[in-house]
Amino acid sequence: MPTLPWTVPNTPPRDTEVLVFASRFETRTLWGAVKFLAGTPAVWRQVRRSPGAYGATLKAKPTRRTFWTLSVWESKAALDDFVRAGAHRPAARGLAPQMADAAFTTWRTSSDDLPLSWSEAFRRLS
Repeated sequence: MPTLPWTVPNTPPRDTEVLVFASRFETRTLWGAVKFLAGTPAVWRQVRRSPGAYGATLKAKPTRRTFWTLSVWESKAALDDFVRAGAHRPAARGLAPQMADAAFTTWRTSSDDLPLSWSEAFRRLS
């Protein structure tokens, strides 16, 4: 699973400010990477059903034990609701002991700029 394509769960209104969330996770072991991958389908289904989700993609380098997410949300409240509910919450808690490193960043952009590029996410995460 190299990259899950940009998915648009809900079409954002034109010319609207949206919240972008990017993350990078590195697992301690290959077993941690396998566990990350095993939880991905349920979390991905949750993203596709989440109110306020305007787009999401995931890039995976399992043999390097590294994963990146890039998502766009209507608001911080919509992102927080996603993080605290559904499959994401138990997946995140279960993976916490497997994590070697993680980085997170948010920024705002116009809905007219979607979909976003990975290069911008990588720049902001470094």
